[in-house]
Amino acid sequence: MISIANLSASLTQIIKTGGPVVVLLLIVSIITLSLVLYKIWQFRAAHVGRHRQLRAALAAWDTGERTAARAHLHQSRSYLAPLLTQAFEERDSDRIEAETEADFATLERGLGALDMIAQLAPLLGLFGTVLGMIEAFQTLQSAGSSVDPSLLAGGIWVALLTTAAGLAVAMPTALVLNWFEGRMQRERVFANQALRIAFAPAAAPQTPVQAA
Repeated sequence: MISIANLSASLTQIIKTGGPVVVLLLIVSIITLSLVLYKIWQFRAAHVGRHRQLRAALAAWDTGERTAARAHLHQSRSYLAPLLTQAFEERDSDRIEAETEADFATLERGLGALDMIAQLAPLLGLFGTVLGMIEAFQTLQSAGSSVDPSLLAGGIWVALLTTAAGLAVAMPTALVLNWFEGRMQRERVFANQALRIAFAPAAAPQTPVQAA
């Protein structure tokens, strides 16, 4: 079992070996992890992707069962529920669609930062590699005629460490970003379909039959 002391010592050694670029990538990884955890919490709080009650409400609304539709909608905790409630009660489609886009913008906030990190992290790693190679060849040049191959090999190892660190940050970030973007794309498709049904249901409202 790896102890906290051993883990801390290994991390300290990696930071000492990799230099400022690894330190920067470590800071970026902490920011990335914090942002990912926040987005997961935000999506769960908004009930993104949880459409069971909304689908039931839309199905009832589309068949003219207005009371049942509102009852299902009342049970939903999705961020789309208030917007569909407005769509059921009024016909100002432009305003409701604008509010929907505003909610999407809130949910997508931070995804641009993840995209930037996914693109820049490998470049930071490559930058560290170039700096490490420059330092290795400078050391080799300073050695003069007494060239020790271990000097060059050690410098290359240190330089490649920054590339590995950059890829280690970029690859998980890109995967998580694609997952977030995929969920938001599905949300947009569902919301667009839902608003179309709310504004133009297939059936007229059902009216209770009065006794003669």
